[in-house]
Amino acid sequence: MTSLVTGPVRVRFAPSPTGYLHIGSARTVLFNWLLARKHGGAFVLRIEDTDQTRHVEDSVQKILDDLRWLGLTWDEGPEVGGDFGPYFQSQRLETYNRYLRTLLESGHAYYALETSEQLTAKRDAAKAAKQSYKYIRPDPPPTLAEGEAARAAGRPVVARFKMPAADITVVDDILGPVTLPADQSEDFVLQKGDGYPTYHFACVVDDELMKITHVLRGQEHLINTPKHVVLQRALGFATPHYAHLSVIFNMDGSKMSKRDKEKAVKAGRQPPEIDVHDFRVAGYLPETIVNYIALLGWSPGDDREFFHRDELAEAFGMDRVGKTNARFDREKLLSFNTTWATRLSPDRLLEAFKDFIRVSDSPMRDADDDLLREILRTCAGFRTFRQVEEKVRFLFLAADAIVYDPNAVQKILARNNGEGYTALSEILPRLRDLSAWTSVAVEKLIHDMCEKKAVQVGAIAQPLRVAVTGTTISPSIHDTLTLLGRDRTLSRIEKCLKLRDTA
Repeated sequence: MTSLVTGPVRVRFAPSPTGYLHIGSARTVLFNWLLARKHGGAFVLRIEDTDQTRHVEDSVQKILDDLRWLGLTWDEGPEVGGDFGPYFQSQRLETYNRYLRTLLESGHAYYALETSEQLTAKRDAAKAAKQSYKYIRPDPPPTLAEGEAARAAGRPVVARFKMPAADITVVDDILGPVTLPADQSEDFVLQKGDGYPTYHFACVVDDELMKITHVLRGQEHLINTPKHVVLQRALGFATPHYAHLSVIFNMDGSKMSKRDKEKAVKAGRQPPEIDVHDFRVAGYLPETIVNYIALLGWSPGDDREFFHRDELAEAFGMDRVGKTNARFDREKLLSFNTTWATRLSPDRLLEAFKDFIRVSDSPMRDADDDLLREILRTCAGFRTFRQVEEKVRFLFLAADAIVYDPNAVQKILARNNGEGYTALSEILPRLRDLSAWTSVAVEKLIHDMCEKKAVQVGAIAQPLRVAVTGTTISPSIHDTLTLLGRDRTLSRIEKCLKLRDTA
């Protein structure tokens, strides 16, 4: 990005603590982080927690955990510190009050005395007249003394900014010049009745005091930027570079909304991953998520698709960030994850696997590293860690906890007069007498039995798989039996054969 701002690049991400980090917000974080790393600048994390009605307990820690999982660490902010703190807006009220006083005394702002009931009545009247509501400034507006007296009397007084009666043009580094016509602007609230600043006011003050040079955020904020620019002018602040990023849609053209999860649950469907934490619990690699969302709205300008974070920082440039809204292709994401699982070192893959086990409360949580490495080896080619867990869940269940899938029993064991049960009866003594319980030895035994009976491997392998797992899903059958061990394999086959007697 070509910058007219002198000094180092300083960018920020300023989330409200309302829950886990949305995947679209993660893309915004990433682009800010990449811009800072590209130019040797600073990435600032600031928590915009002035809306007490929306604050969700533990949200800050959830956001920090999501960012750290993605590897998008911040140079200044919570748990890190910095020269321009505090980095929680709720701890900066005295600063906002000082600048508000400046605006009130200079005539750029005023106290508004309407009650919420009066404003609601005006909105309802506009709706009844089929008109859009627009706040009309009192003429004349209350004096500073009148506003302070009303506030002292306990009235819910707000402070509003006087918008100029002129068009306001913002130069966006992605979209170009964007103009808000004068007839579409209205005086906006700077300070709410509870004494907390609004997003608009706190954001502008903090960007100045934290020396933010570039603001990259979603296009939903574009409507706010003219307000911020005129407020900066009134306060004598510098205007940072603005760049508004395209919206991320589902493949069907709908927005990726957290409400999608609620709708899916109500409909009895598996909810889609929307937040970063959803993808983490679903078994995706952070390398995959970072790589994939970087390509939603940005192009490297060549045929490369796979980038590590450091490679992205080297290649990134705002000149290749597009205006077109991006589409989130979940099948492509799965493909990316499959590839990334083969690109990582065994140690890094194990580390990521253990993180998945921890956050998903997996039954594998007590497994040692050697067993987990072997599981990853036998499940090579997996799409997600969740798929790995599904394949090996049987290893971590007691024999009496195995639940047999009725469809698998009927299709694999009972059909053709119980030929699956017969296969189990015939292989059980051979497995009991096997001298060495190794993958090679088990595979040879099954292969020899198939040759002797002149049947395909599946005729033996599938009954074994159902017997020891209860399903038709597991790693290759010789790896499945080897991981399970001789004693547990034999006891599960014996238990399964009892099904025939009770059928």
